[in-house]
Amino acid sequence: MLIKMTEAARNKLKEMVVNRAQTPRIDADVAGGCGMTVKFSIVFDEPRRNDLTIEMDGIQIRFDRFTKRYLNVETQIDYSDEHGFLVGESFASSACAIEID
Repeated sequence: MLIKMTEAARNKLKEMVVNRAQTPRIDADVAGGCGMTVKFSIVFDEPRRNDLTIEMDGIQIRFDRFTKRYLNVETQIDYSDEHGFLVGESFASSACAIEID
């Protein structure tokens, strides 16, 4: 897994880490049953016991094993004032298998 950050994301994360005194975490929000959607976000909170940590340009970013399963081999983090943090590519799956006898 490779995580890349744009300069805008790096600058905003550094600013927020200083102001909040908490570390950022990549979080996967998975919804649905048969059709599944996954949306990634950056949240700021306290570390969890089993979090994995990577460090980029002096910024520690955490994520859990559940989130790691859904991250692409290469994930980009970007930031814009209009949309906030954009993490990787969110995706949806409408695949559903129904067995009929």
